[in-house]
Amino acid sequence: MAGFDADERERIRRRLRETGRDLFARYGLDKTTVADLTEPAGIANGTFYRFYDSKDELYVEILREEGERLAEEIIAESFDRVGDDDEALDPEDAIVAFLTLRCEEIETNPLVRRLVVDDDLSRLMAQFGDEELRAEQAESLSYVVPYVEEWQARGEFREGDPEVLAAAMGVVKFVAYHEDDFHDEAFYRAVRDALVETVAAGLTRKG
Repeated sequence: MAGFDADERERIRRRLRETGRDLFARYGLDKTTVADLTEPAGIANGTFYRFYDSKDELYVEILREEGERLAEEIIAESFDRVGDDDEALDPEDAIVAFLTLRCEEIETNPLVRRLVVDDDLSRLMAQFGDEELRAEQAESLSYVVPYVEEWQARGEFREGDPEVLAAAMGVVKFVAYHEDDFHDEAFYRAVRDALVETVAAGLTRKG
């Protein structure tokens, strides 16, 4: 990119992502301007478009980066977690931990919450073609499918297409998007936990 060396380009990209994550979480996509994004990075508004085609593209990159980070953390605290006996959690307990952590992230992460409040997710997804959407779905499922396949091989998980079952497990997170519809936090938590436990029990097999 003319005018910037590799280190400077990376510095500007990193600063745009950091600023974008903060502003998108606080104000949403529409209320965040290009000027809001470029001022902390020390570049002109027009220069922004030498790095990203639009605010939407920056938002998608931030969400992907956030998604990868969260997936690794949640997997480490659920599917890869070991108990007091230094053995991995059994599949049912691991799935309960995984789904609970996913719901809690949606409930508390301001960037994810803003997606729901402002309906930015629908706007962003509308820009993807069918192939891109399938690729995004496959990428998301790739974190879970290997564990499903391993549990199936050990006879600890119900039979079926691993991708379908991983996707079915993931549907539970949508209850967290409707937390405010319950108008009673304690009741919402009880419903969420009952759903998580029911799904985990239904997918697994006790030896």
